[in-house]
Amino acid sequence: MGAAPTKVDLNDYAMPLFHGDLKTPDTVIALIEHLKGFDAVVIVTPEYNGSLPPLLKNTIDWTTTVETGHLTGPIYGIASCTPGPMSGIMCLRQLHYILNRVGADVVTTHVGCGHAAAAFDGEGRLSAEPAKGLADKMFSQIITRVEQTHSVKPS
Repeated sequence: MGAAPTKVDLNDYAMPLFHGDLKTPDTVIALIEHLKGFDAVVIVTPEYNGSLPPLLKNTIDWTTTVETGHLTGPIYGIASCTPGPMSGIMCLRQLHYILNRVGADVVTTHVGCGHAAAAFDGEGRLSAEPAKGLADKMFSQIITRVEQTHSVKPS
């Protein structure tokens, strides 16, 4: 759809469990600055026991103690991929709530992909329906919102 994606792996931004008495790790500041450079962010997460993974929640907690510009600037999309049939719907609900709570603009279409082992083609592209259709719709919404809220720079 014309976007230039960049993968951000939270494993590259190690941080301890959040504790308000700890000094903010440099990795938190680095991640915030990196995210603020994007027009849009899509969070793709697994679901653990019907909830967000601790790594994702810890990252949100750490970064919001510093500022929220990395959440209020970009347009957000959210997706979950799970080995079972439920496709991460509980995690997506919680993630949407948390992101909205801290000021993020999250598009309305969320992508849940169950049976992950069979959902991708040999090139690693999502091919299973209805997840592929939802992903196309979500990306279309993101691009529209970016165009609406950010000035497009001439080439």
